[in-house]
Amino acid sequence: MRATGNILFSGVGGQGILLASEITAYSLLAAGFDAKKSEVHGMAQRGGSVTAHLRYGDRVYSPLIEPGRADIQVAFEMMEAVRYLPYLHKDSKVIVNTQRILPPAVATGKTTYPEEVLAHLTVHRIAVVCVDAFDLAREVGEVRTANMVMVGALSVFLPVDPAIYEQVIGTRVPERFREVNLQAFAAGRRASA
Repeated sequence: MRATGNILFSGVGGQGILLASEITAYSLLAAGFDAKKSEVHGMAQRGGSVTAHLRYGDRVYSPLIEPGRADIQVAFEMMEAVRYLPYLHKDSKVIVNTQRILPPAVATGKTTYPEEVLAHLTVHRIAVVCVDAFDLAREVGEVRTANMVMVGALSVFLPVDPAIYEQVIGTRVPERFREVNLQAFAAGRRASA
């Protein structure tokens, strides 16, 4: 595992991307890394694109990831995985939620959702880890924990002990949702291990 890295979170509004990036950043900090995070909300309230940049290492000076420099992309929706292809490089890994969230143009029938979305990544020889986060979240009893499933899937590829993530989740998630979020985190780890 690398001791430095650039992680790009992408998805649409309402998927819990900002909490997922926050949990990851605080976990990296607790593990002794310097970590910087930046987020772009865009049209989040209307189902628009949301991203968060997270960089970590011995010393990090800027949170922003330049195109071609993301080591890992955590895509909370399939089409969003492809939208940020310019940020990836030949050794990047994409952890993608296989859920489809129809953009307004598709939902209103003006266009169609592209077929074989993930083929756009594999044609560039980018490693893809598919996770059905929505289904796993439903299995633990709360569909709103799909973001913690994705954090769990990501955690397998980062140099942070899982117990640190669990501690951070314990401090960042309200008590009444804590246990189900921990279960979702564990399910995500199992899905990408």
